[in-house]
Amino acid sequence: MELNTIKPADGAKHAKRRVGRGIGSGLGKTAGRGHKGQKSRSGGFHKVGFEGGQMPLQRRLPKRGFKSHLLKFNAEVTLTALDKLGLPEVDLLALKQAGLVGEIAKVVKVIKSGEIKTAVKLVGIGATAGAKAAIEAAGGAVA
Repeated sequence: MELNTIKPADGAKHAKRRVGRGIGSGLGKTAGRGHKGQKSRSGGFHKVGFEGGQMPLQRRLPKRGFKSHLLKFNAEVTLTALDKLGLPEVDLLALKQAGLVGEIAKVVKVIKSGEIKTAVKLVGIGATAGAKAAIEAAGGAVA
């Protein structure tokens, strides 16, 4: 192989479409731009979403909804997951090490999903009213 024999792979390059080069090319005269109007002129271009002065779609539709950027720091743990964990005292670090919550979680709440049989003490972790009742019924505590 020599430097002067290197060429791109087949199909990697293709010829640029030559427009406005006569009737026979199929793209002569208006060169695929149609007749008149802003898009047929040189330099006649507009931003994405522009509808010729008509109120654009993204402004015609109502604004709706909201997603808090703080949600990514919240996490949930079920009663079933706590039961399987099998620790007498559970805090945020223990949950992170067990892989039950993400590493960036700051606020953790126990939800009432499934059931718990072992006594568990929660330290620095919240719980819903139903989950709190279930934990206390099993002999645990929510600090």
